[in-house]
Amino acid sequence: MKTRICFLMIILAFSPLFMNVTLAESDPSEPSLASEAAIMIDAETGDVLYEKNAGASMYPASLTKIATAIYVIETANLDDTVTVSGNARQAEGSSVFLEEDEQVALEKLVQGLLINSGNDAGVAIAEHVGGSVEQFVSDMNGYLQNKIGVQDTHFENPHGLFDSDHVTTAQDLATITEYAIRNETFRDIFGTVELEWDGKSWDTTLLTHHKLMREMPYEGVNGGKTGFVSQSGHTLATTAKRDDLNLIVITLNTNLQEEVYQDTINLLDYGFANFKQSVIEEGTTFAAGNEEYEATETLTYTQKLDEQVSEEVSDDGLLKLTNQDGQVISSFKLEDADQETSEKSAENDVKGDSLLGSNSLRIVIPFVVVTIGILIIVCRWRRKQRQEKRIFM
Repeated sequence: MKTRICFLMIILAFSPLFMNVTLAESDPSEPSLASEAAIMIDAETGDVLYEKNAGASMYPASLTKIATAIYVIETANLDDTVTVSGNARQAEGSSVFLEEDEQVALEKLVQGLLINSGNDAGVAIAEHVGGSVEQFVSDMNGYLQNKIGVQDTHFENPHGLFDSDHVTTAQDLATITEYAIRNETFRDIFGTVELEWDGKSWDTTLLTHHKLMREMPYEGVNGGKTGFVSQSGHTLATTAKRDDLNLIVITLNTNLQEEVYQDTINLLDYGFANFKQSVIEEGTTFAAGNEEYEATETLTYTQKLDEQVSEEVSDDGLLKLTNQDGQVISSFKLEDADQETSEKSAENDVKGDSLLGSNSLRIVIPFVVVTIGILIIVCRWRRKQRQEKRIFM
C-alpha cells in the first residue's frame, strides 16, 4: 500500500511539468522575452513576424561589426594588405592579438572581426579603409542610411565599444543583417564555425562565439554574432533556415547570457512552428473598380499557418494582404494590366514590323533573282536569233 501511495505521489509531483510541456507545444501565442528589445523577420520578404520595442534606441555592442563587415566587403578591396598600427594593437576588449606593423590581408581582418569579435581588427580595418577611424565611421553611417536605408542608427566606432552616441534599433539591425546576408562573402564568414588563424604572435583556431552554432547547436542556425558591454547587456544576432523559411532574430539587452540565448531559441521555435511562405504567381490579375492590375513577378509573403488572408487592391494598384484580424501583413505595388498589354502590343508591333521586313526580303530576293534569270535567257535567245538571221543573209 505504501508503495502505491509513493508511486501516485511521484506521478502527481511530475504531472505539472508534463502539462507545461504539452501546453508549450500547442500554444501558438507569442513568446514572452527577457530581452528589452527584439525582432524576428523573414530574411527573404522582410516581413516582421515578432517585435518588442523594435524601434527603441539601444546600444548594440559588437553587433556593430555586422555593419562594419558588410560596408568593407562592398566598398573595399579584400585583397589589400593592411599594416597594423599601434592604435589598433592597443584596442580594448576582445581581440585577435594583432601586433604593431603586422601585415594582414583585409579579408582576414574581416574574418577576425566577425568570428572572434576582434576589436583590434575593427580599428585596423577602419584606419586602412577610411584613413582614420573617424572618417571610416562617418562614411559607414552614410552607407547605412543611403545604401541600406536605415534611419535610426548612428555609430561612433567600428566595433561597438560603449559610446553614449553609438546607438541603433532592433529593427535597423535586422534590416542591416537582411541586407548583409545577400552578399555571399559576408554570408560565408558570418556562418563560419571555426577558422585556422596564423598570426604574427598568435597561432590558433578561431571559434565562433555564437553558442547556437557550436556548444548548443540549434537545427537550422547558419550564422550569428554576439555582443556584450555592461551598458548594452547581452546582444545577439542570429540567422536560421528550415525548408523555405529564412529567419533573422535580433535580441538586445538581457542581464544574463543564458537569457539572450533562450529568448532567441523561443523566437526561432515560435517562428518555425507558426509561419510559412506563400506566393502570388506572376501574371495574376486583380480588379479595382474599372481598372485591372497585374503581378509582373512572383510575389512572396509570410503568413501564419492558420491565417486567413484577404486581398484588396486600391485604385492606384497597391495590393494589401490582410489577415482575419484586419492587420496588413504585406503589401505590393502592381502594374496596370492595360498598360502592360499596350506595351506588349507595341513590342509585338515592333517585332511584327521586323518580321514583315524580313519576310518581304525573303519574297523580293527570289523574285529579283528569277526575273534577272529570265532576262538573261531572253537576251541570249534574241542574240542567237540575230546571229542566225545574219547567216541566212
